[in-house]
Amino acid sequence: MTKILGFLLLVSGVALAQAPTAQAPTLKPVGTVDDLMIGIIWPISDEVFYITTRETPKTEEEWLHFQGRMLMLAESANLLMMPGRAWDNDKWMKDSQRLYDAGSAAYKAAKARDLDKIASLSDAMYAACVGCHNDYRPNYRKRPLTPEPVPEQ
Repeated sequence: MTKILGFLLLVSGVALAQAPTAQAPTLKPVGTVDDLMIGIIWPISDEVFYITTRETPKTEEEWLHFQGRMLMLAESANLLMMPGRAWDNDKWMKDSQRLYDAGSAAYKAAKARDLDKIASLSDAMYAACVGCHNDYRPNYRKRPLTPEPVPEQ
């Protein structure tokens, strides 16, 4: 009986190893990096930068809409890293990861309805944007990744 069971396990293992596996679909960008920047990343990152000076969500529907926008911001980093868009596997990925980190934190804060947390993410969002622009936008004025403190007077 043990020999039969062992034989069946061996045969089934070989059969599974040789069974065709489903291929993941090939990812195909629809828009360009510029399309993502102008249509998604720029306007939604502004919502993080200016959260304290703009009208904030109040109703359930407004919060759901805002959460969706923060989710789009975080997911746009994944879109920047996909084959066909990523310029390289070095600085591009590091810059995109900064956007992912800041966007993910903004999404979590939006789900928690924590406007102070979203406002606190402004520097991280700034570093994500400026880092990429310093590395990949020709003729972009080089800026520090974090703003310099304003001297006290």
